[in-house]
Amino acid sequence: MQATNLKPQQLDDALRASAERRFIAPPRGGWLKAIRTALGITTRQFAARVGLAHSTIVEAEQGEAAGTISLGQLRRLADALECDLRYVLVPRKPLVDRLDEQAERKAREQVASLAHTMALEAQGTTNEFQEKQIAVAKDELLRGRPSRLWD
Repeated sequence: MQATNLKPQQLDDALRASAERRFIAPPRGGWLKAIRTALGITTRQFAARVGLAHSTIVEAEQGEAAGTISLGQLRRLADALECDLRYVLVPRKPLVDRLDEQAERKAREQVASLAHTMALEAQGTTNEFQEKQIAVAKDELLRGRPSRLWD
């Protein structure tokens, strides 16, 4: 990854620090229900506390467990339980690696297209030459706008 775009590397560093903290899978019924019941608060008491209907709390807890609750509602209910909501996307591999792989793919496509055209014109190239061209194209792609990688 070139020094011209530090944002992916900085984000990777921040995410790595976050991922190093042990991930805790949510309880089967969701965090809202687990914390509420651990505190001994009934759904009716919780509903009264946040000014919502009992059925809304039940639906919210079911929605969290199913993964369909909105972040806004989850944040509001977490706050009512005096909890902070932490929301993070953790890439499966570092972003700089994804950019590097995509640049490699894109460079290979570009060089393959050019090599095909040259072969049709009886101007074929060696594999070694093509690999050098791929390296040059990849480097140019990584130094350019990242959005070009995804066209």
